[in-house]
Amino acid sequence: MSTSNRRKFLGTAAALAAGTAAVAMPLSGQPPKYPVVHHVFFWLKNPDSKEDRAKLIAGVKSLSKIPTVKELRVGIVASTEKRDVVDNSWGVSELMFFSDLAGQEAYQTHPIHLEFIKNCSPLWEKVIVYDAIEA
Repeated sequence: MSTSNRRKFLGTAAALAAGTAAVAMPLSGQPPKYPVVHHVFFWLKNPDSKEDRAKLIAGVKSLSKIPTVKELRVGIVASTEKRDVVDNSWGVSELMFFSDLAGQEAYQTHPIHLEFIKNCSPLWEKVIVYDAIEA
């Protein structure tokens, strides 16, 4: 690679990296909108059943009615590149955002959440939960 091409490549890479970092950084002086994240992954007992998956998705979406749930995203496995670090063995995911830990705690015992567990737990064989707070 010639010196001028190498400089051009390094300059472009540096500009791209700086632009990416600027996009990823939060706005200065503003705290995160909803700093508590609750991410749940469900493995269905019948992973090939579209009916079971639809039922679980509907159940998860019902959790948005809980007042302390500020945002809710429901997902299914994406058809992304297969890599060793990617786990695509689950069937449905739920990503929730809360204003604070008290809101997340209130969610756990809310009647809508308890009803969801009662109605939908027969559909899954495994659940993993990841709770995080903004660093």
